[in-house]
Amino acid sequence: MTGRRSPHWRATLANWQDPPFNRWAFQHVRELIPTARIARGAGPVWELERDERDVDGIVFRSGEDELTIGALLAQTYTDGFLVLHRGRIVTEQYFNQMMPDTPHLLMSVSKSVTSAVAGVLVGRRQLDVSAQVAGIVPELAGTSFEGATVQHLLDMRAGTAFNEDYSDPEADVRTYERVYLWRPHDGRPVPQDAPAYFATLGNDGPHGGPFRYRSILTDVLAWVIERAAGARLHELIARELWQPMGAEFDADITLDPRGNPMADGGISATLRDMARFGQLYLSGGRRDGREVVPADWISDTVRGAPDGAYAFTSGGTPGYPAGAHYRNCWWVRDPSLPFYHASGINGQRVFVHVPSQTVVVKLSTWPAALSTWQATVDGVLAIAAALGDAR
Repeated sequence: MTGRRSPHWRATLANWQDPPFNRWAFQHVRELIPTARIARGAGPVWELERDERDVDGIVFRSGEDELTIGALLAQTYTDGFLVLHRGRIVTEQYFNQMMPDTPHLLMSVSKSVTSAVAGVLVGRRQLDVSAQVAGIVPELAGTSFEGATVQHLLDMRAGTAFNEDYSDPEADVRTYERVYLWRPHDGRPVPQDAPAYFATLGNDGPHGGPFRYRSILTDVLAWVIERAAGARLHELIARELWQPMGAEFDADITLDPRGNPMADGGISATLRDMARFGQLYLSGGRRDGREVVPADWISDTVRGAPDGAYAFTSGGTPGYPAGAHYRNCWWVRDPSLPFYHASGINGQRVFVHVPSQTVVVKLSTWPAALSTWQATVDGVLAIAAALGDAR
């Protein structure tokens, strides 16, 4: 793409997730795939005050390397980067032609947004996380999901067999992308929609077993949420999260041929609105004194299941400290601080560092789905330390 404004004229369903096309496509998903609008409504925006500081010069170590935040942003295909400290914007930076009103694909950060809606329903007793999913969605009876609970879906502990190896062109996730219109059909038959695909899956372990990351579980969760609430997911996100949170811009979510939402990775939203989402969690689920997401839900997320750390380790998840776990679609790196994050492939992150009262959002277009990202974590911790010292 050297010398060109963007590769949009060459981006197709066959290549939009690959470099260099993803650098344009992640900011223009609605031009490639059917979407539903997540409306911000007509209410007031949650205004974020500013207390801007230079964080680019912060120096930190990651492994054997010494980096600055500025170098990290330049080297990791950053599109948007925002830091909040005590609810105020410390830095807000855009790259790769992204603008404040540009919706950027969140990939699996979408899971954490979906989980927040589940938390709202749980707080209202419209959803019971201990309930079996087939009791809420009878169409799941007799499938591999029979016997799984809502909490199993939230914690990636259902027994579902699903290959999510992004380097394998024959992996289940690639078939699933064709069902969700994320890839063109290759001539082989695929189920007509996501629920039909769910019914084709088997199990390769017990429900409630070790943590194993399978994105499809969040899409089953979305079906459960919709059935429990009697509304579509995009409507629920708008009504229960986006509008009471005071989002500044509409978001959107991709749909399959029959209008089923891709809750596991299909949401696009702006940088500032994702910072608001992170701040909402840092603030115990409250915005201007009003509860949006129940504080008990956030506390449960940070605390995790009694066997959550063991299940996480048993699932073979490298690169995390002892005690880390996955709960309610959030990665909790250190529950004692707490320090946790929402994460999506190709470099989408929302970090919440409670001791320093810091939220960091990074939206990116890594050339590979899964790349080494420890430097990003180390950089965020360096920012948190610097801001904490500056109190």
